[in-house]
Amino acid sequence: MGVSFARTSTTLGGGRTLPQWPQPGLSRLAVERLGRHHAGMRRTAPRVTDRLFFAVLPDAETADRIAERAAAWRARHELTGRLLKAAHFHVNLAPVHEGIGLPEASEIEDWVARAREIPMPSFRVAFDRLTSFANGALVLTGEEATIGLEVLQQRLSDALDDTPRPARRYTPHVTLLHDGRHVEAEPVEPIAWTVREVALIHGRAGQTTHRCLVRLPLG
Repeated sequence: MGVSFARTSTTLGGGRTLPQWPQPGLSRLAVERLGRHHAGMRRTAPRVTDRLFFAVLPDAETADRIAERAAAWRARHELTGRLLKAAHFHVNLAPVHEGIGLPEASEIEDWVARAREIPMPSFRVAFDRLTSFANGALVLTGEEATIGLEVLQQRLSDALDDTPRPARRYTPHVTLLHDGRHVEAEPVEPIAWTVREVALIHGRAGQTTHRCLVRLPLG
């Protein structure tokens, strides 16, 4: 025997009525099936596979020095997260793409052309603080000695954005690893290098691979 649901309503102030469940035309069972269908669609939605971003990279000698000291900090704080490879240390400036595969070559060329026109000379940068971010990343940060990176990031963002906006919240940092244990901010011996170029990096989601597509000299 089929089951039918009666239409009911609740009277509100001013004579308005609020329809109550169930409403005619769609049974509870149909709604539950529809919910499961949409949940399944969300679970099977395509995942991001490729990312492109502009970044500053330390020179090879500095990257090795960061890796050596990061290993010591990891041991001292009894962390278990895997250290990034020295070749992957970077300061992210501006993400330009997240999706499945890479965008059209013409779009990449446009980003590169815009970044190439940034009026920015080479500058010195230094990171003198170790801390954990809320997402579990153990990072190197700084204050006065990272101002050049803040200026570069703002100029790059303006160049890539057709509608330049006020200064964005930005904290220059180098990610060392990810770990569930939080490390309180502490001063460390500065790690410094001269920033002479900006790089466009291709990263594969879920893989520890970074590929430098273009290097753009400053100045």
